[in-house]
Formats: sequence, structure tokens, C-alpha cells
Amino acid sequence: MGDALSLTDYFVIASGRNTRQVRAIAEEIEEQLTLLGGPKPLRTEGRDEYRWLLMDYGSFVVHVFEEEARAYYDLDRLWGDLPRVQRAEPIERSKAG
Repeated sequence: MGDALSLTDYFVIASGRNTRQVRAIAEEIEEQLTLLGGPKPLRTEGRDEYRWLLMDYGSFVVHVFEEEARAYYDLDRLWGDLPRVQRAEPIERSKAG
């Protein structure tokens, strides 16, 4: 995103089937970043309805959409000509014994 948009280097776009899933995805992102010693969001928008949640971490921005909102705003198409970064394999949670 850096050359195309000076506000951030990366967009992460995810979606859930409903507002409950959107909230759970956003909470899991925050939890995993905390566990990994990552940054806290500089600002978050959309917590009032959880249809489209934006979490701004500075060098990357996370968008978590309800499926209908993701289709409507279609950020995938809007930014589709930019290079994509393959996601890393998920980190396994340690199991409490």
C-alpha cells in the first residue's frame, strides 16, 4: 500500500458472517498481537455496530467486515491491482494443562 497510499503500508481484510463473528475476529486479532508483543491499535472505529471494524495500527490497518458490508464496499476490488502478501501459517496456541 505504501506507494499507492501514504497512510499505511498494509491492509488486512477479513470478514465474518455476522456481527458476533466480526467482533470475535477483531478481539482475536488484538489478543494475538498482544501475545506476540505487537502494537496496540492507534485508533479503532466501528465498535458500536460491528458491521465494519477498522483497527489502525499505523504501519498496517485491519478491516473486519460483516459479509454484506464487505461485498458493498468491495475493498478487494478497489485495491486489487496492488501486490498481495501471502499470510503466514497460523501460530498454534499453547494448550493449558
